[in-house]
Amino acid sequence: MSEAASWWVYLLRCVDGTLYTGISTDPDRRLVQHNAGTASRYTRARLPVEMVWREAQRGHGDALRRELAIKKLARVDKEKLIQPVRPRRRKPKA
Repeated sequence: MSEAASWWVYLLRCVDGTLYTGISTDPDRRLVQHNAGTASRYTRARLPVEMVWREAQRGHGDALRRELAIKKLARVDKEKLIQPVRPRRRKPKA
């Protein structure tokens, strides 16, 4: 999906190591708000935060559904989502 998507789902890593999931039309602006302590009560108590993952969505409803699905994931699955996709190594031909 393009950078011009109207909504984004994002994951923040808080200073205490917890993960926070949210949605925004402008994730960069939202990150600034989180670190200023004006975005959410949860992150305000766990500053600073860093954005570790984000995904474009077509609309508000899609973003809300994806956010809910991510919030239902186990922490280990959220950590897998954050990890960059690495190409699989091919075995050398003999």
